[in-house]
Amino acid sequence: MYPTSKLKKFFFFIAVPIAIIIVLLLANERNENQKESSIIINEKPKEDSTDPLANQSSEEASASTPVFIDIKGEVKQPGVYEMKAQDRVIDAIETAGGFTANADQSQVNLAQKLQDEMVIEVIANNEDSAISTTSGAATTEKININQATAEEIEELNGIGPSKAAAIIQYREENGIFKQMEDLLNVSGIGEKTLEAIQDDIQIP
Repeated sequence: MYPTSKLKKFFFFIAVPIAIIIVLLLANERNENQKESSIIINEKPKEDSTDPLANQSSEEASASTPVFIDIKGEVKQPGVYEMKAQDRVIDAIETAGGFTANADQSQVNLAQKLQDEMVIEVIANNEDSAISTTSGAATTEKININQATAEEIEELNGIGPSKAAAIIQYREENGIFKQMEDLLNVSGIGEKTLEAIQDDIQIP
């Protein structure tokens, strides 16, 4: 058997490393618990990105966007009017003074929503032509400068790609042309050019 002093040294050299390992393990476990607690405390619920008020504001702004329409035919005051996107054909008819006594009201969809550059043509009773409430290109021999594409505008005398693009750009930035003279505000369009094309274009 080992002497008592040697046994004490033997147990000392074994116990000290074990004690150190135990202390390190306990300290590491404590740090992990602190990290988990910190994560739980600092974690915040995600905010709901859906803002009904913001959506409602956007919808209201869209509904109030101005649109320009051309009302023709059997209304008391034909012409180009600025309306709101939320308005309908009945609102446009009322703005134009209402139907004339000769208007064929059965051909008009009063509930239809307005669109920018829409043409509303109210026909007279017993006319063969149909009402037009579309925003497409003009169907007459003349080119409707407010609805024509760049390719259609290029068909005009003296109008090339650059001038056609300038007309389209001006129309998009400033709204539809209300009279012939408005074309003089377009870059590259002078009095001679306007004189050459005015018989071939249509402006409400």
